[in-house]
Amino acid sequence: MRTNFTVSLEKIISEFSLEILNMPADPATIMIVTPEINRPGLHLAGYFEFFDADRIQIIGNSEQGFMARFTPEKEESRLREFFSRKPSAVIICRNLELGDQYAEIAREYGVPLLRTSETTSNFSAALIAFLSLHLAPRVTRHGVFVEVYGEGILLLGESGVGKSETAIELIKRGHRLIADDAVEIRRVSNKSLVGTAPDNIRHFIELRGIGIINASRIFGAGAVKLTEKIDLVINLEPWDVNKSYDRMGLDNQTTDILGLNIPSLTIPVKPGRNLAVIIEVAAMNSRQKKLGYNAAQDLLKRLGMDDDESENPTVQPF
Repeated sequence: MRTNFTVSLEKIISEFSLEILNMPADPATIMIVTPEINRPGLHLAGYFEFFDADRIQIIGNSEQGFMARFTPEKEESRLREFFSRKPSAVIICRNLELGDQYAEIAREYGVPLLRTSETTSNFSAALIAFLSLHLAPRVTRHGVFVEVYGEGILLLGESGVGKSETAIELIKRGHRLIADDAVEIRRVSNKSLVGTAPDNIRHFIELRGIGIINASRIFGAGAVKLTEKIDLVINLEPWDVNKSYDRMGLDNQTTDILGLNIPSLTIPVKPGRNLAVIIEVAAMNSRQKKLGYNAAQDLLKRLGMDDDESENPTVQPF
């Protein structure tokens, strides 16, 4: 999945503690633009029809064993043909000693050449996960993001509705804050969204009448978390006596974020309602639904109501 975002090679080197064998320029200025990587077996064999120079190239035991079959002259020819395509970077796994020839040819064509002690499969999986996160499509939403019983809960609503105050109560009850006021949401796959806080406001919460507090400093490091998957969106809104709110939970509401439909609820706010407790119950109920249990459907089944009746139940909710 292509994006318009980039990540510097310097950040990748730092994240994975890579050894630099050749670096033609400042790695902070070399940008990686795709989360896709490649193992160049076919390309080292001479097939370049679908070669993508934007991808990081990974060389492991298989590639080394393949190249060892050639004479030194043939090996050099294949390597020159490969590096002449100027891939964004080439990373050698397992601390393989491939001789000076790789570094010399990489230097000649201006290609970054790096090395890691990790196995090829483990490093490839970790690199794909890292790139998918940093290059993912993203959007920033005004809201609060908390982890409640392992569920990522995104609280949305107008300013002053009580999102930050609810987050403080949840933290005091043992849950964790990810972001307040601005939530950076990234689509890391075709099924999941991940939320985090912008670096400059991470762990800070604004409380009207008090001001800015640092949740990590006040409540401890266990009260905050860097990132979490978004499992449920809860829209907080002032109670409207003229509005009909869902009282059974049969309707599966969703909120579209970056093209994915995330389960959502609308919770009315008025004095006397303990929002922290309600959100805790919503998180636990969300987990129950993931496990295949729906309390509303169970109740209708016990009442002997069929599927057609369950769509428009005549029984009065509690």
